[in-house]
Amino acid sequence: MLLYGGYAVSPYMDQPRPWGALCAAVLVALGAILWQRPGESQSLGFPALGLWRPRTPGAPTRIGAVVFGSALLLSAWTAGDRTASLAVGLLDSNRTAVFGSALLIAVFGGGILAQAATRPARREIEALEESPERAAAIEFMSGGPMIGRLERGLLYAFLAAGQPEAAALVLAAKSLARVPSTEHGKHASEYFLLGTLASVIAALAMGMAARSAVGLPVL
Repeated sequence: MLLYGGYAVSPYMDQPRPWGALCAAVLVALGAILWQRPGESQSLGFPALGLWRPRTPGAPTRIGAVVFGSALLLSAWTAGDRTASLAVGLLDSNRTAVFGSALLIAVFGGGILAQAATRPARREIEALEESPERAAAIEFMSGGPMIGRLERGLLYAFLAAGQPEAAALVLAAKSLARVPSTEHGKHASEYFLLGTLASVIAALAMGMAARSAVGLPVL
């Protein structure tokens, strides 16, 4: 990647910004490598995938975060005045305020809705006697809040952009990656269905409200 990037920007030897963009790309790749270094992790209910495993931050992870931040700053410098003008334009835009506020409500307010909807299923799981099924169900639930926030954010982004078909793909991908199996028991399936439905309702409601507020068709 580094050799090809150098070849791509070689016609601009006398201009520092293309080289800054190349360095930012290299930093992103390096940061991703450091971020994914093995560490202490816990499963989030993906029995077949090694994904979505939060780790206790170690030295490589912290260094990766610093590298990512450096890449972001370098990218902003590379963009130059366009970055500042774009940032000012976004801050002054009423649409940005509307869509940004609706996003926060969908992600975090929707979390309250999902928590209330799944409370009966959680209580039933916690009331089960100690067994492999109870342990598997609790492990499955442990990743619910974080995955729910990501789900609602993606759903809202696609719905607010007027792309409900892409939002459907998010649900399909979640179902393939996180659908509960027989070892989790029926209560985990109820938890999954209720949480997903609550997330869809929150994202759909706020996406439609935001589009309506700025004069766009609701879908």
